[in-house]
Amino acid sequence: MRGASAEALARKKLEAAGLVCLATNARFRRGEWDLVMLEQELLVFVEVRLRSHGGYGGPLASVDRRKQRKLMIAAALWTQQHLAHARRRMRFDVVGFHSLETEPTWIRDAWRADG
Repeated sequence: MRGASAEALARKKLEAAGLVCLATNARFRRGEWDLVMLEQELLVFVEVRLRSHGGYGGPLASVDRRKQRKLMIAAALWTQQHLAHARRRMRFDVVGFHSLETEPTWIRDAWRADG
């Protein structure tokens, strides 16, 4: 339930910044995107993380290389299902919460598919 609350708060923050939500909880066998959004012509895939305990690096550090690979596969599958967006440039963002009561950290372009 806390994860859904974090996703709703992240969506509200990003929509306030002008992004338009295209999908929530886009699930695939190899991964899931919490939010798929559009920022003008740019397709933005957003991973929302809530980690109150910093012992493992906090919410942003929890999106390691393995997780990034899974998410990139899920992004490719999403665009295959939504051909109207298949040719758009993509960005991968992370919104991290330490608690639901604090302002989240929004990392735009958290990693690149080619890097």
